[in-house]
Amino acid sequence: MGDVYIVDAVRTPIGKYAGALSGIRPDDLAAGVLRALVERSPNLDPARIDDVVYGNANGAGEDNRDVARMAVLLAGLPVSVPGATVNRLCGSGMEAVIQAYRAIALGDASIMVAGGVESMSRAPWVLPKPERAFPAGDQQLVSTTLGWRLVNPAMPREWTVALGEGAELVADKYAIGREAQDAFALESHAKADAAWRAGLYDAEVVPVAGADLARDEAIRPGGTLASMAKLKPVFRAEGTVTAGNASPLNDGAAALLLADEAGLAELGREPLARIRASAVTALEPQYFGLGPVEAVAKALGRAEVGFASLDVVELNEAFAAQALGCLAALPDLDPSIVNPRGGAIALGHPLGASGARITGAVAHQLAARGSGVGVASLCIGVGQGLALVLDR
Repeated sequence: MGDVYIVDAVRTPIGKYAGALSGIRPDDLAAGVLRALVERSPNLDPARIDDVVYGNANGAGEDNRDVARMAVLLAGLPVSVPGATVNRLCGSGMEAVIQAYRAIALGDASIMVAGGVESMSRAPWVLPKPERAFPAGDQQLVSTTLGWRLVNPAMPREWTVALGEGAELVADKYAIGREAQDAFALESHAKADAAWRAGLYDAEVVPVAGADLARDEAIRPGGTLASMAKLKPVFRAEGTVTAGNASPLNDGAAALLLADEAGLAELGREPLARIRASAVTALEPQYFGLGPVEAVAKALGRAEVGFASLDVVELNEAFAAQALGCLAALPDLDPSIVNPRGGAIALGHPLGASGARITGAVAHQLAARGSGVGVASLCIGVGQGLALVLDR
């Protein structure tokens, strides 16, 4: 199979729930990063884009009816450009990248866009249809913002615990205490703030039309362990997972331009990085947080790369307990190279966009270094893991 390159990667600043991006529809967020990506490659004839693949975890509201195709149309691309939307929950944005990577590697495409979008602020309530016609009683609306809903009664109860309870289970498994989780979260905020102040996100973050947001909205620098300790556990009375050591609810979008050798020549651009390998794995749903462990090892094996050769790793921080659990289960991974510019606890976790965001982050960091090997990986609700290996 041919080589596949990440030519460019952009993302929006990430908004807080009910924050600066909550007034922007998800299809407009998706269109905005697509438009910005195309504009950054002057030699790109948009009609030459073979396909656009977006990840989206919800799809129950304004992101319904194939948000990738809607983004193509709203961005003003030629109507001849197709679009497909994929859903692997928290890994949807990376799944989009992987599907584009495979299509190009197999020769089915030369130039593609892959990305993801999520507006958790605008996720709707849904009303299930009744089991029988014309019910006389009231009906209950169900929120689609996050987590299990309309659960099939055949599912074992231990599989369908809340995401935060799954993080508590990982904390139990690896004896990860509250203070360690709070310290990890504080470090995420500090690194994200420092990266923004140093201009390290300038190359990848693009503004959102109609929104006043210059940088990721959830970053809170200057916190202390004492202030974090005041937050109450959310999922267990005597638990360790709080709003402070978990990723927030967020809105945002990301998009990457991928090409083969012929596409690179046509674009006339130096790529950020090359995709070496990918992997998807699965495990018990309640331990979803450990999904990256096997996925990272499997992807590295396919790329024939050892942990000692890695220069940067982006490990999505759904929860501090979850990220620390993955690090504990991957003792050969150097923690100092993980999320050097902050992670999702500080930056945010707009579900369908996060996989594309962290893939683009690795590509930009490799480009800034000039060479190296990197990994992007996520845990996925309902018990899966995804990983990509990139090099330059």
